[in-house]
Amino acid sequence: MDLRQLETLVAVAETRSFAGAARIVNLTASAVSQQIQALEAEVGVSLFDRRTRPPRLNAQGEEMVRAARQMVQTMTETRRTITGGRTSGVLNFGAIRTVSLWLAPLAFAAMRAQFPALSFDLRVGVSEALMADVSAGRLDAAVVAEHVGVPAGLIWTPVVTEPLLLVAPPGAEGQDARALLAEYPFIRYETDVPLSRQIETELSRIGVRRREIAVSNTMPSIVGCVQAGLGVAVVPKLATLNLPTGSLQILPFGQEPITRRIGLVQREVSARSKVLGAMRDTLAATAGEYGLV
Repeated sequence: MDLRQLETLVAVAETRSFAGAARIVNLTASAVSQQIQALEAEVGVSLFDRRTRPPRLNAQGEEMVRAARQMVQTMTETRRTITGGRTSGVLNFGAIRTVSLWLAPLAFAAMRAQFPALSFDLRVGVSEALMADVSAGRLDAAVVAEHVGVPAGLIWTPVVTEPLLLVAPPGAEGQDARALLAEYPFIRYETDVPLSRQIETELSRIGVRRREIAVSNTMPSIVGCVQAGLGVAVVPKLATLNLPTGSLQILPFGQEPITRRIGLVQREVSARSKVLGAMRDTLAATAGEYGLV
């Protein structure tokens, strides 16, 4: 067996399809199938139940995936160590959307002084998918939200705590967030992520009957809808950074201050530990400049 086969097996396990794995490892679906068949021939057992569509991992396949993840991680870290990639080369970094707008780019720029030989490859996604990429070795680390399960072999370190805010158009009139929610149409964040669930839980708790006018799966479009005067929305503070003065009304959200924590997830053993420690500190310091804890 070779490393490419093991990486392909891990991708199939994570996407639960050969077609999904093909997109991750940059192969055709038929090439993925051929690699899996070659791996099965090498180990001498079938790893999938092909009576189902798509084929599902059997017990032997699940055990093989666990071993494959460890071997891929070990080889990835070894390659970086012996090639001096710990403080140079490309840092494959993931971030949730709100972090990717300003915080991550500003941190990258600040890191250049300390690590001039380092370049950055930023992948934007949802927390669960980013953690899977870190676990599989496709990313060195990622900034993800709290309230998601951290797989074995990974560690999550908090970086920033930010408040959730109610944003309204500049001309909206209302004494507080509750009054604005009752008066104006609501723009909902629809993505199935911890932030969306946190917003919905608090809206249910305060018991305001809201009139939904639009849904969107990105924070920039949510903010854009509010700026255009379509209605009001609940967003994290990171989504409001660097907006033109006066383009939004911004109020606290929730009966008590509602916050979310975001943190850096990385593998427990990483040849990038020095760089990632500096990245964590830089992210926190950069957030602090905008009044975030």
